[in-house]
Amino acid sequence: MSLRLTYYGHATMGLLADGVRLVVDPFFAPDNPVASVGVEAVEADFILQTHGHGDHIAHTAALAKRTGATVICTPEIAGWLGKQGVKHTAGMNLGGAHSFAFGRVKMTIAHHSSGLPDGSYGGNPAGFLIHFNDGLDFYIAGDTALTYDMRLIGEAGGVDYALLPIGNNYTMGPDDAVTAAQFVQAKHVIPVHYNTWPVIAQDGEAFAERLRRVAEIDCTVMRPGDTLDI
Repeated sequence: MSLRLTYYGHATMGLLADGVRLVVDPFFAPDNPVASVGVEAVEADFILQTHGHGDHIAHTAALAKRTGATVICTPEIAGWLGKQGVKHTAGMNLGGAHSFAFGRVKMTIAHHSSGLPDGSYGGNPAGFLIHFNDGLDFYIAGDTALTYDMRLIGEAGGVDYALLPIGNNYTMGPDDAVTAAQFVQAKHVIPVHYNTWPVIAQDGEAFAERLRRVAEIDCTVMRPGDTLDI
């Protein structure tokens, strides 16, 4: 299997898995101040929606309606998107798993909040553990604090790649992300959710160096617009 990652900035990531196009938490220019492209330039077959905050869901409806993508999300967000004209959603809840064209998805616990932009209730925030069809395990933590539940992922065999927030203030910061990487027994980490605004400014390279030194875990620092072939 081939997997190509495209980082759009903040927590928005594109994954191209054997021709299937996935987008995590659509948030593009001009609302996303570090993104170089708008939602009209992006294609998707599936959208992975971790929670309902505006800096993660701002362009989900527009992308889903234009492309016909299926949005994998909580039932509450699925209902909210349906009212906006999104036709294809796959409602899941914490601990549940389901198979899709690209692999098996399990919705994981995230300690955060999940109000939608209009004030509606978005259900529980979540992360995603993806077991791709070729056996690659990919963990998308979503917006979360460090949780002891992450150890269960490690005890189940760990993951090949983990997307972990490091911005602090709204999510865990670099110190806790180092611990999270060890809890899930990640072979490789990509930091996200930082440097979008001053309040979540962090040194990605310093985090990567510490992760390698303290935990002997590889780390790739992606900048908005970067791609990575796995």
